[in-house]
Amino acid sequence: MTVEERVDALRRIPLFCECSQDDLEAVARTADERAVPAGEALMRQGDAAQELVAIVAGVAAVERDGYALTRRRAGDFVGELALLTGRPRSATVTALTDVRVLVVERPQFERLLREAPSIANKLLIALAQRLPRDDV
Repeated sequence: MTVEERVDALRRIPLFCECSQDDLEAVARTADERAVPAGEALMRQGDAAQELVAIVAGVAAVERDGYALTRRRAGDFVGELALLTGRPRSATVTALTDVRVLVVERPQFERLLREAPSIANKLLIALAQRLPRDDV
C-alpha cells in the first residue's frame, strides 16, 4: 500500500478518524503492512504486547480462555489495551479469513502518542468504550 492508501484505510478506523492529515500520514509512515492467512493468530492470550494492530481487510475472531468473544473486521483495531497497560494480552485474535493489517510496534506507538496528542486522546476514548460498564 502507498502512504496515501494507508491514510485512507486509517481514516476509516475509529481510533484515527478524527486525526489530522499530518497525524494520519505520520501513522501511515510508521505502520508496517502485513498479510495474515486465515487460521493464523494475530496475537495470543498471555503474550507480551508489542504492537497495535489495525485491520484493513478481512475478519478475525477474538476469544478468551477458548470462548468466543467477538469478531473484528476492517476498520477495527486490537492490541491497544495490553500495549498501554503493559499487561499480557487478554485475548487471542485469529484470522477467520485472509486478513490485511497495519501494525504499529511499541517504540513507534509510544513516539506517536508523545508527538500527536490527538491520537492519544482518541485512543483513551476508544479504550474507555471497550471497558466494562461498572460506572454508577
